[in-house]
Amino acid sequence: MHIQQFYDEGLAHASYAILSQGKIALVDPGRNPQLYRDFAQAQGGQIVAVIETHPHADFVSSHLEFHSQEGATIYVSKLVGAAYPHQSFDQGDVLPLGAISLQALHTPGHSPDSISILLRDEQGRDHALFSGDTLFIGDVGRPDLREKAGNLTAQREELAKMMFHTVQQKLKPLADDVLVFPAHGAGSLCGKNLSDARQSTIGEQRATNWAFSAPDEAIFVDTLLQGQPYIPKYFGYAVDLNKQGAPAYQESISKVSIWNEGATLPAGALVIDTRKQASFVAGHIPGAINLMNGGKFETWLGSIVGPEEKFFLVADTAAELEILIQKAAKIGYEAGIAGALVNPAGMTATGTSFDLAAFKANPEAYTLVDIRSRDEKAGTPIFDGALNIPLPELRERAHEIPQHKPVLIHCAGGYRSAAGVSIVANEVKQVPVLDFSEAIKDFQTAAH
Repeated sequence: MHIQQFYDEGLAHASYAILSQGKIALVDPGRNPQLYRDFAQAQGGQIVAVIETHPHADFVSSHLEFHSQEGATIYVSKLVGAAYPHQSFDQGDVLPLGAISLQALHTPGHSPDSISILLRDEQGRDHALFSGDTLFIGDVGRPDLREKAGNLTAQREELAKMMFHTVQQKLKPLADDVLVFPAHGAGSLCGKNLSDARQSTIGEQRATNWAFSAPDEAIFVDTLLQGQPYIPKYFGYAVDLNKQGAPAYQESISKVSIWNEGATLPAGALVIDTRKQASFVAGHIPGAINLMNGGKFETWLGSIVGPEEKFFLVADTAAELEILIQKAAKIGYEAGIAGALVNPAGMTATGTSFDLAAFKANPEAYTLVDIRSRDEKAGTPIFDGALNIPLPELRERAHEIPQHKPVLIHCAGGYRSAAGVSIVANEVKQVPVLDFSEAIKDFQTAAH
């Protein structure tokens, strides 16, 4: 038996291949199937099964592609109402895999249709739990993503209560030495206090995870509901796409239209300019949003741009465009790319430089806009009186910003503020829109 974890840093997503006697089962695979195929080839194994713990909201799975091209059987709870060919896999169902077996546990809480997979080794002993978005290292999955999406919907309070009973009835009875392999780690938006550890044990979680020590249902529910992160625009779309089954990865990204360098974009098009801030400030398409290519690009893309919108991608090089298209495909957004290109014509708009000394001399002369999350602002306040509009809401709420003095945008480190300034500049025309950028770090230190 061999367990291989695949970790996507950008989405903080962990997926798994379980190998026994040449047979491989995948758990919650990401969009690009190639790394799993490479593993199978290197091990001389065959991918015969794909298990989905639930229809994920934060990434798009390749389960249907493995069924269509490898003939693998997809196992998922009947509660999902999956539209793709599948075998139901619910409480007590067992999947033999070589010399081991995989048993489904119904573990609702993150979603009504969540399952976890209990691996029993060659001796029939409980060896590992693939916990999906139910149990994380240090936390449990958020219960507020399925109020509007999926075959089964439930209010967050109802799901939080389900999670309490899942912990009490399904997780606590497991032995201390059972390994825990979750679907996400620190940085995921599927929970709030995830550890950066990649695996744990039930015993360790019993001792350190707050969910195991909550004294009663009411306290558990209150604790779980407090302080959950924002919900990106693409989450409901990803749930629905995963329920249907996504198109084959390589075929789908090959359909993205690559425009010639120097081409003229349609007037009024939504442009996502991924170049470095200095290049963007020096010249960009009027109205473009400066969402720099970085570690969380795909999450921010799906937070700022709605799944129904068409957009153009602009990058420095053709090689970077290829990477950006692949990142967009992780969340199913490759279908929304109207075109991708390098150095389009018409990059005539420029940014306005921020005079830090002038701000320090007279901070009252500026309208400060804090685009961090509400929890960030409450937990680490920087400027009293700053208007708080989180970046994912900025396109819809920029009109709320007063325009009687220069507008100064800040986040926590500079990445989000570059996007924020480009968004606000499209709405605020009467006064300059300025970026605090990395200079904000000095004020954070002072605030503490």
